[in-house]
Amino acid sequence: MYADVIIDISAEALDRTYQYRIPKELERDVGIGSPVRVPFGRGNRLRSGFVIQITQSPAFDKERIKDILSVEKKHVPVEGQLLQIAGFLHERYGSTMNEALKTVLPVRKKVKSVEEHWLNFAMESGPINDIIHEYERKHYKAKVRLLKGMLAEGGTLTKRMADIKYGVKKPVIDSLAREGIIAVTRERKYRNPVEECVTQQAAALPLNEEQQRIVEDFRNEYASGVRRAYLLYGITGSGKTEVYIQFLRTVLEAGKQAIVLIPEIALTFQTVSRFRAAFGERVSVMHSRLSEGERYDQYERAKHGEVDIMIGPRSALFAPFDNLGILIMDEEHEGSYISEGVPKYHSDEVARFRAGLADASVVFGSATPSVKSYLAARKGYYKEYRLTRRAGDARLPQVHIADLREEMRAKNRSVFSRILQEKLSDRLEKGEQSMLFINRRGYAGFVSCRNCGNVLQCPHCDVSMTAHKNHTGDVDTLVCHYCGHAVKMPERCPSCGSPYIAAFGLGTQKVEEMLRRLFPGAGILRMDADTTAGKNGHEHILSEFRSGNADILVGTQMIVKGHDFPNVTLVAALAADMSMFENDYRSSERTFQLLMQASGRAGRGEKCGEVVIQTYKPEHYVIKSVAAQDAGMFYENELAFRKMMNYPPCGSMLSVSVSAEKLAEGETCIGGLAAQLRREFGERVEIIGPAAGAVRRIKDRFRLVLYVKVRTAFEMDQVRKSIDDWKEKKNDSNYLQYEVDEPVR
Repeated sequence: MYADVIIDISAEALDRTYQYRIPKELERDVGIGSPVRVPFGRGNRLRSGFVIQITQSPAFDKERIKDILSVEKKHVPVEGQLLQIAGFLHERYGSTMNEALKTVLPVRKKVKSVEEHWLNFAMESGPINDIIHEYERKHYKAKVRLLKGMLAEGGTLTKRMADIKYGVKKPVIDSLAREGIIAVTRERKYRNPVEECVTQQAAALPLNEEQQRIVEDFRNEYASGVRRAYLLYGITGSGKTEVYIQFLRTVLEAGKQAIVLIPEIALTFQTVSRFRAAFGERVSVMHSRLSEGERYDQYERAKHGEVDIMIGPRSALFAPFDNLGILIMDEEHEGSYISEGVPKYHSDEVARFRAGLADASVVFGSATPSVKSYLAARKGYYKEYRLTRRAGDARLPQVHIADLREEMRAKNRSVFSRILQEKLSDRLEKGEQSMLFINRRGYAGFVSCRNCGNVLQCPHCDVSMTAHKNHTGDVDTLVCHYCGHAVKMPERCPSCGSPYIAAFGLGTQKVEEMLRRLFPGAGILRMDADTTAGKNGHEHILSEFRSGNADILVGTQMIVKGHDFPNVTLVAALAADMSMFENDYRSSERTFQLLMQASGRAGRGEKCGEVVIQTYKPEHYVIKSVAAQDAGMFYENELAFRKMMNYPPCGSMLSVSVSAEKLAEGETCIGGLAAQLRREFGERVEIIGPAAGAVRRIKDRFRLVLYVKVRTAFEMDQVRKSIDDWKEKKNDSNYLQYEVDEPVR
């Protein structure tokens, strides 16, 4: 027998299988997905690898084929379906197969399990009393304490409790076991990362007519064998979670398992609490903040069928379920569902692929669907369910737009507009809570005029220019990261001539300090990447705020995603323009989603809510859409822009990135690829760049990007094939990968 092995080296030059002989003594242990140790290369250096295929036919001369040395017992094997998903990641996103295999393994190494030792009587209780009397006569005090304690506890006791409650150590227990009086049994105890979550069963909340109609339609389709993609499009506070719970009941009653994806670790506690209340202890969680032991135990529970529902960010997508019935992706529009690492996969595409493998349904849910999902539903690729009313008929918030140009003219130099200061004072007097967010912490990368609100944009790409600092820390250049167009930082606004032009940046910490000066008696909490660095950082801050121990919560966008605080009646976006003019064609979409999500945090209880949006561009269709709470206005404007510029989802775009130790080598590499694509495809595709990456150098490696716009799926496949062929021929040390962004077809 022979095994095709992917070597655990993430080098493109080695991105292929190597064949090894399976020795007779290992044939029972080696299977598809097995982690193995093999001799590799001329020096026969020991390397790890994964078996991805087994065959009886040698690929070349038998005498030259080396033997597998061992199966790595401490490593986790790749399950069959996950191996297929790894193949999809490798093929679709241009990564090496080894990187794809690492991605689909949320847990790579086995961790020593925790065992609970149970003490039980090895004989009837009658003789036990006689033995106790005999031990009392002999003054065996520890043995007497333990046996009496076991009788009091109903005949069974854990070894740990014997020590803590009765002061009995291991030698005494071993002695009683040798005498045949007690028996010690071992039981694996899983580390529980969700102990603090609600565990008692909760009665299902009554559904309104809209929710009931959706649930019944889904149940009928699922019972009749229909498996498809759905878009649950419901305004904030419309009860999407209750619909999810009913979907899950339908699938679990059919004996299937479920994965629920959430975009932020910050949402884990709240989400798990809701689902544990509905489904009990067969709900678990998987995310990066768990310890190695916790993560391994949840992986094992899922693999052995001891969990029905797995909740977590995108890594939970690879939970080792073999009977998956539904995959729910909540807040599907969130950018965190796109991997930052290699392979740079899109979770919605992987979710659809996995659902297809498992014959499962997939549900995308959002109050502000991505433009891609909105168009897919409109074209009939997704079945759309709409929720148009807030649960309990709560009213939508009133939205106020604060024009920061007017604030400037009124001599208000504060970060807080006059209407926001007024509303904050009002909430503090009433004992109600407020949430203030800015779209990112620290420095923001665009340049605008404080007098007229003009944002400096690239004349070729219709995206904002990014400020670059020189060695002294001053902004001296503006660069477009799409095409490389660069200009010197102007001293005056090109639009109105004002000298009040600068890079726009504001940090959460600075906002917190300003608030304390403005409202010295207010209780203020800050929530950003700095304050939530600890394992339970999110839960601690959110619990403090939910319990009323603070009046104002300041934070980045993580505070406005999915949280439910009944006493919050005011939400403010301090700088809407921060994300609206980022150097990305999706910046308007992200800003709209963020502002709509933020407005949904206000007035979720019985009290009416208000939202204040501070902006330099109140006339922009994003701001006008949010002010009118009119999503249709936004989508129509945005789709018109995407169609005109041939951006996804109206066109397809492939972004190629090169990482190189030396800038000249990287430029030669990506320049050569661009030249080949232009020669091969001519005007059939639009090639933009190459240009410097959004961050030119990271960890001493230079990054360059190239964008390729295509109009058809066939052309996209041809471009990808051309890039793969070029990579294989070049075989150099520069790292090249690509990310595909195209419409749902």
